[in-house]
Amino acid sequence: MIDLEHKLKPFIPDFIPAVGDIDAFLKVPRPDGNPDTLGLLVLDEPSTKQSDPTVLSLWLTENSKQHNVAQQVKVKSLENAEKNPKAVDSWIESISELHRCKPPATVHYARLMPDIDTLMQEWSPEFEELLGKVSLPTADLSCSLAEYTDMICAILDIPVYKGHIQPLHTLFSLYSEFKNSQHFKALAEGKKVASPPSNPPSQAGETDLPSFT
Repeated sequence: MIDLEHKLKPFIPDFIPAVGDIDAFLKVPRPDGNPDTLGLLVLDEPSTKQSDPTVLSLWLTENSKQHNVAQQVKVKSLENAEKNPKAVDSWIESISELHRCKPPATVHYARLMPDIDTLMQEWSPEFEELLGKVSLPTADLSCSLAEYTDMICAILDIPVYKGHIQPLHTLFSLYSEFKNSQHFKALAEGKKVASPPSNPPSQAGETDLPSFT
């Protein structure tokens, strides 16, 4: 037996693989044409802590504020939860972070603004008849953005005081309620189905597809 002299030296590799295969450097180039150093200066590999699909779906729902949209949600279950406390703590931490960072449900206005339910009420028959004869102002008008905002808010009974930020917030909140309302979605779908063909058949035996608007 011959004892060989040796020295222990720490060895730290330049790149430590995390999850997945070796980077093949098959990347889509940047749209601005600048060189992309992803994979050369920083690691281009998945993170060891992957996102939870359920938590990510909740984040997207809170940020888009589409709470009334009917969609299927997968419910995550954990078998033998008492033997996996880390997963339970991670879930509690993720939900706590979601509630802590989600946008506020209400906005406090400097002056009194009408309620969204009040703004969603039907217009008077006289105004409905007038809308059938006169078209609403479009963005093609030769006016400033502030003047156009004043016109739209006046039509929708939204008061405008000194600034335009809070009236616009009320306007967009009203639009979001109309867009996510199941009642108005059903009415719109019913109108699409019941709409007649846009062009009648030009010759016998020919049929045209109906135009859905």
